[in-house]
Amino acid sequence: MKTGRDFYSAVIRQVRNAGGRTGLAGLCMPGLKTRLRAMSCLVGTVCIASGADGWAQAATTTTQPAQQHATTKTGATPAARHTTTAATAQPAGLVNHQAPEVINVARSRQANDGGGGMMRLETAPHAVQTVGKQFIDMRSPTSTALDLVKNLPSMNVTTPDSSGMEGGQIQTRGLTDLDMGLMVDGAPAAAAKYMAEDIDSENLDSVEVTPGSSGTDLPVMSAAGGVMNEHSHTASHKFGGMTDFSYGTNNLSREFIRLESGDIGKTGLRSYFSFSNTHARSWMGSGINQRKHIDFGLQKDWNNGSTARLFLSWNSEDFTIDAYPDSTAFEAYKHGGTGYGRNSDPTSDNYWKNNNDHWNQIFLTAPIHVVLPAKFTFDLQSYFSFGQGWDASPGNNTAYGANYSPSEGRNYTDYFLENESRQVGVVAKLGYDIDRHNHVSVGYWYENNQTIQSYPLSYTMANGAAPSPNASAYQNTYSNETFGVSGVNAGYELHALFIQDTAKYFNDKLQIHAGFKFVMSDAWNKGWNSAANGWTYGKNLTPGASVGHNGANTTEPLPQLSIGYTFNDHHQIYINAEGDYRQPSAVDLGWLTPVTGQSMLKNQYSIKEELGYRYHDKYVMFDLALFNYNVTNRLMDTYIGANQYMPIEAGNQTMRGFDAMVATRPFHGFSPYASFEYLHATQDSNVTDPTSGITYAAKGKQAIMAPHIMANFGLTYKYKGFFANGSVHYTGAQSVALDNSERIPGYVTDTLSLGYHFKPFMYAKSPTFRLNFTNLTGSIVRTGAMGAIYHAGTQGGYPVYYGASSAMGRYANGNSFMVEPRFTMTGTISTSF
Repeated sequence: MKTGRDFYSAVIRQVRNAGGRTGLAGLCMPGLKTRLRAMSCLVGTVCIASGADGWAQAATTTTQPAQQHATTKTGATPAARHTTTAATAQPAGLVNHQAPEVINVARSRQANDGGGGMMRLETAPHAVQTVGKQFIDMRSPTSTALDLVKNLPSMNVTTPDSSGMEGGQIQTRGLTDLDMGLMVDGAPAAAAKYMAEDIDSENLDSVEVTPGSSGTDLPVMSAAGGVMNEHSHTASHKFGGMTDFSYGTNNLSREFIRLESGDIGKTGLRSYFSFSNTHARSWMGSGINQRKHIDFGLQKDWNNGSTARLFLSWNSEDFTIDAYPDSTAFEAYKHGGTGYGRNSDPTSDNYWKNNNDHWNQIFLTAPIHVVLPAKFTFDLQSYFSFGQGWDASPGNNTAYGANYSPSEGRNYTDYFLENESRQVGVVAKLGYDIDRHNHVSVGYWYENNQTIQSYPLSYTMANGAAPSPNASAYQNTYSNETFGVSGVNAGYELHALFIQDTAKYFNDKLQIHAGFKFVMSDAWNKGWNSAANGWTYGKNLTPGASVGHNGANTTEPLPQLSIGYTFNDHHQIYINAEGDYRQPSAVDLGWLTPVTGQSMLKNQYSIKEELGYRYHDKYVMFDLALFNYNVTNRLMDTYIGANQYMPIEAGNQTMRGFDAMVATRPFHGFSPYASFEYLHATQDSNVTDPTSGITYAAKGKQAIMAPHIMANFGLTYKYKGFFANGSVHYTGAQSVALDNSERIPGYVTDTLSLGYHFKPFMYAKSPTFRLNFTNLTGSIVRTGAMGAIYHAGTQGGYPVYYGASSAMGRYANGNSFMVEPRFTMTGTISTSF
């Protein structure tokens, strides 16, 4: 490889030849000095861009996630130019037309990626697992963050549909997504079941999972299972945009467009706006799902390093609530071909238009980073989300109560009506550089989370569809009560103080992070009744009626200590220990009937330890994390139908195991990836069903929804414009009942992506065509339970409806499950402009 000195010598020879003279005389011609200066500037730029003398390598070495950017540096300020002119006088008659020297230092966002973006080089002193933009760009635009992280070693992801509109669930190290902080740009986002509400995949730059830890300054209270943070697109400095169109199996059609403003004058502002529209049929049975989504991003940068960002999204969707099969319905489908989906019979309780979800959601986050004088910094992260909607389900079945009877010759529709699901919060943090080694910060976190929900009953429309629960023409009364009958106002107000210090020594080889957060929470659960003159949330307007209420004030100490040491450019070890807690969410509380004087559910608390090792060189990356968790008073959810869940207390639990992942950088176009997890999770106590009073022998048995083994393999290939990625995931057998009385076998899922980047054509800067396949083998497998149950057998409390029969539903026989959707193919054309 030629060095910068070789390039410089070659330029000198070319200049001499251009003058037609040899030796030193060739350099004395008028004008050649100016030309030489210009060529030297070009050589300097080439040397830096090409990595000569190791300059570029130094520029691309980073301990932070790689982002694509460029830094432009002007060679001299006016004062510097004046000094240079005084020191080096030019001969009379010569005019120096040299432009200011420009040095471009570029860093590729793919520099730290391995396995085609399925793994990223990390240096944090705790486990981090990340998928990058190049992997995201190979997947279908219908992919949610859950689809993108399916092959991380600590994640077992189940999704009920192939169109990305119904979210899914996560199992991680013996815990679930209910134990994770799910975030967009560091702000709490929707639950995993509704992750499609937050952001479109085209606007995702990366998805980062920290399975065993959460930052002290993050606004998360439920992070025993770690944090999944989606990083949104950064607005471009150039005017333009991108668009794509997808069509696929199950009559899927999707359109997306993003417009970039570029730099707006000299304001330092830049923004983007995107819109998508998705339409698809249910993959089993009847039903139509629709979604409209808007994302908006705005960024302002200052010269001193201060930044301000805003991300805003709006989501509106109507989708059919799937009939999740119990073991009986699943076996009938697998071995006899009898479907369990919704049907198209308007007279049936299982009619798809009488089993639907209608929801509108707004999400906003606005992080601000301010660089202050005297080594101070200030960060302010505010966030807000607000949703309204309802879930409809048949109301005829006597499992709901004797008062639900079609005696009037009309079908009923039962609702979960959420008039308000609101979350608002802010994190304020003041940082100070004590010295060149230590950065300390103190902060305050405030959050208010509330749900106002009720369970009205309406007559079903004549065409079999569910009307709006607010449509007065269909509202029904029973038990001498008016529409709305009763409901719950539940939520919590949270205050937290934190302090943390990050220290780096020995040229940043030793990293020490210590933090402590103290959380104070006031939770409430208030019932209300309606009256003839209307309803007021949280109050009782019916004279003499009794409305239950309860609450709890709790405090939780959350310490954290992380230490990492990098031996050289290739090896790193780390240890991490922390405490985390989880309290019931507002929606969880809403499903618990408030009883005055009765205690609320206790908070879950977890103590976690990690020991990790990382290795990397220019060919391969390797990451190993050993972990140990002790969870006290485990909180879980049990499925009660119609997309609704109720929290239960599931005793104590211990989880031990390790995660391993390995990937290579491209070698002749190939980038393989593999990951593996071994998990030994046990139930440490027996559990009692509070409804029946029965205590089940669960102590010492395999923890529920905690498979012993998970493994993944992926391979990415790129050659010129062609690209391909294939992945295979295996999950071992697992228990789906707390006492291990019901289990499901292990299973395999797979995906394949193929595509080609064409050369730019007219306004199309990056025309691309890709095909995405899922479930290539057409496997019929259960990928996970809908929630926890105490014991196998008939589950009282909610009815289930299956298939084409118009007969009344029945109680579930054991747990209910998500099933891997059938083979699907999606084709997408896209381009930037």
